[in-house]
Amino acid sequence: MLVNWAVGEDAPIHLPGTAKRIPAGSTLVFQVHYTTNGKPGRDRSRLGLVFAKQPPEKEIRTGLITNAVFAIPPGEGNHSVEAEATFSEDVKIYSMHPHMHLRGKDMTYTATYPDGRKEILLRVPKYDFGWQTDYWLSNPLTLPKGTKVHVAAHFDNSPANRANPDPKATVRWGDQTWEEMMIGFFTYTVESTPANTQQAPLLR
Repeated sequence: MLVNWAVGEDAPIHLPGTAKRIPAGSTLVFQVHYTTNGKPGRDRSRLGLVFAKQPPEKEIRTGLITNAVFAIPPGEGNHSVEAEATFSEDVKIYSMHPHMHLRGKDMTYTATYPDGRKEILLRVPKYDFGWQTDYWLSNPLTLPKGTKVHVAAHFDNSPANRANPDPKATVRWGDQTWEEMMIGFFTYTVESTPANTQQAPLLR
């Protein structure tokens, strides 16, 4: 993933010495989630790139931990959806980005280290669909190989949620805003891999 954008989000600016890699010959694919209104329209989407002034030391990547098989019951005010993954290499985490739709309430990222120690990496207790953002760490965090990251989210599908499109609906994964998503995005580098080499999958 090169970049993703959601409501309220700023364009990402990566730290000196890091950059996203676009291999020669790549095709850039735009995935845009529109809601049709029955009339012809014009797409004015644009992509702007700022290129590294010198070869970067590390390739920064965007990963995600997600659960796409949930079903939020009608009227449920605090439905839990969880997902987790384990890193197969030493990595350094730079930012995290919770993504849900109008029923999203909160999201927490928790790391379980190989020695069993647990640490909350990010807790967003009052998620706001209108102000989604990247949460940049003041000091990037190194997670050793074998660290498991657990992402837990809650959804409010009750009538008390004023943004809820339909409290009577069972809500599942979907691109439209009245459907839901549960994604814990994060940006990272692989500590053992230079910027100009291919990387194997890091999550299992």
